[in-house]
Amino acid sequence: MKFVLIDKITAMESGKCLTAVKSVSLAEEYLADHFPAFPVLPGVLLLEGLIESASWLVREHQNFANSMVLLEAAKNVKYKSFAAPGMQIRYDVTAKTIDENTSSFKGTGICGDEPIVEARLTLRHFNLADDNPKMAHVDGQIVENMKQRWKLLSSDLTQ
Repeated sequence: MKFVLIDKITAMESGKCLTAVKSVSLAEEYLADHFPAFPVLPGVLLLEGLIESASWLVREHQNFANSMVLLEAAKNVKYKSFAAPGMQIRYDVTAKTIDENTSSFKGTGICGDEPIVEARLTLRHFNLADDNPKMAHVDGQIVENMKQRWKLLSSDLTQ
């Protein structure tokens, strides 16, 4: 099962901050198991929404230079409430640093006016071809797919 944990990027200042939204739907498969009588978005997926948001800020700022933008560390993660079907989460991420191979962020997920998740994130970015030159074509495919998804997610941004 592939998870895409943000629906739309609503605001961005390149290299500095990004805001994205996720609408929680009862149709999402994992809610049937988490929990049947009280369906809520799993905490790890709340955190993944922050990670995805920060990843898009890295990709855009570095002009999609790397195929891989992955979590290296999540610190000070605080879960404060639940996100149930029908709720919309706003993810706000602010870059502390975006360097060539690593970046760090502070992020918050908010439902209504209430923070429901907070974290400090460190991301690592690289290309598969860095370790295996034969993987350059895979890097190219991944980057092209990410550019297409970026167009969908950021289509409402006025830059």
